[in-house]
Amino acid sequence: MTLAAPLPTPAGPRLRAWQRAALTAYHEVDRRRDYLVTATPGAGKTTFALALARSLVTARVVDRVIVVAPTDHLRTQWAEAADAAGLPLDAALTNAVGPVRADLRGYVTTYAQVAAKPALHAARTAAKRSLVILDEVHHAGDGLSWGDAVAGAFELAARRLCLTGTPFRTRPDERIPFVRYVQDTEGGLCSEADFSYGYREALRDGVVRPVVFAAYTGTTRWRNSAGEVIAASLSESNTRTVEATAWRTALNPAGRWVPHVIAAMDERITHLRSSGMPDAAGLVLASDQDDARAYADIVEQVTGESPVLILSDDPKASEKITAFTHGTQRMAVCVRMVSEGVDVPRAACLAWMTSYRTPLFFAQGVGRVVRARGSHEAATVFLPAVRPLLALAAELEEERNHVIPPPAEQSDELLDVERVETEPGEADRAELVDADASFAHLLHGGRAVVAAPDNLTPEDEDFLGLPGILSPEQTAALLARRDTHARNRVAGLGAPTDTTNGASAVPSWRAGAELRREVNRLVGVYAARTGAPHGQVHAQLRRDVPGPASAAAPADVLERRRDRLMELLGV
Repeated sequence: MTLAAPLPTPAGPRLRAWQRAALTAYHEVDRRRDYLVTATPGAGKTTFALALARSLVTARVVDRVIVVAPTDHLRTQWAEAADAAGLPLDAALTNAVGPVRADLRGYVTTYAQVAAKPALHAARTAAKRSLVILDEVHHAGDGLSWGDAVAGAFELAARRLCLTGTPFRTRPDERIPFVRYVQDTEGGLCSEADFSYGYREALRDGVVRPVVFAAYTGTTRWRNSAGEVIAASLSESNTRTVEATAWRTALNPAGRWVPHVIAAMDERITHLRSSGMPDAAGLVLASDQDDARAYADIVEQVTGESPVLILSDDPKASEKITAFTHGTQRMAVCVRMVSEGVDVPRAACLAWMTSYRTPLFFAQGVGRVVRARGSHEAATVFLPAVRPLLALAAELEEERNHVIPPPAEQSDELLDVERVETEPGEADRAELVDADASFAHLLHGGRAVVAAPDNLTPEDEDFLGLPGILSPEQTAALLARRDTHARNRVAGLGAPTDTTNGASAVPSWRAGAELRREVNRLVGVYAARTGAPHGQVHAQLRRDVPGPASAAAPADVLERRRDRLMELLGV
């Protein structure tokens, strides 16, 4: 029999300070079988885990390494990284093959494979002293079909390392196997990480890029089942049902919101490529495959270049991700294939065109564009100006644990839904009339920042997103300036069409679009000056100038509201 080769002398990639600290912390723990590391996406969890695995193999604490990853693409990514670290693992081992190759140190599998044959993986684990690395361990929640399988398959492992980079919550009956919980002050259970490395620390160390969140508002109009046309602004206070429907309507590929935001992201990519990041790319994150295909068509119309379309049921999806990672294409459109763990360092822009809004998914999505390669790089996330996403963006730097609330106090508020949902069937009944877009503000330090007077030079654009160079107001001014250019680029794209003669319909209400944008801009200026929330300013404006909400108000009401805002601002 050929035995596993001795470890080569090279110790793999040079470790970052936090990875060395985490290794030291691990080895200071006396014989603990389970260890949980929480590190922000992009920080280098894979490198740390492989360095730890190598140290345990070298010290003869373990003889085998087993990695469990969420997807097949990540399985390959882990195997390549392990090979570079001098720890060869089999990424091609299937459930149809019993033993692990004797000339390799172990293998990489997926949660789905473990769930299919947990007894097989239990036998492989027990055959040798094994270290099991559970990547993105939230996939092993007991409420999922994978939970029991993971618990049974790796119960006899000599050591278990759990990794996560995302905030996540779950129901009281969905405890994560091998994660330690402590009682919190409210009677619930809270996961306790053995080592944590958050976005704030990673940004301080230059491990991740700074992120600019550019929020885009817009007025959406849809026809309900009764034939009534409903209008709502993304950034105004609305009921949850109206907000959800407005959000979904904005994401409709037939409207004008999507091409406008894609054009804005394309502007940013062009500037990045001309100012020190020649391979800069962007990701468009869609809710489902139908939307992804439609968005891909819009990207081609707006940019003149066909994007890479990455769908989970495409047998070449993994190859496409790899090609995009090392290629020069400007954009990729995907649903969830690149939302978790996939490493695409040249991706510096993200268009959030999905109704998913859990903290877990948001952190993973943003994590795809924050992996730093140099101090001059910054990331930009383009997102709808809706309350759930703005709250997640504002809280990105906060440390979160896996929280299980006490059963008696469980509520729908605490248990985030995976996607924004309207009332049953409502999304299907809502018929798009129109959806426009305009830059609303950027998010900085948890607050909305509107544009300052635009007195910037073209050279100032090189510093967009880099901390300490431009003020938040100056950064907002740059984005607002580009917004006008983006609007001009997509004029005519996504406009509703008169099916009678094929000509673009121009409803009378569109004459007030500029007034409405001006009112929204002035509301943002007034809110920034006074510190009042946008919704509160809109409500006060409706009391001062009675009438429908601005999204549905006629031109004469909008004019009076504009004049009232200018009076308040002393203009």
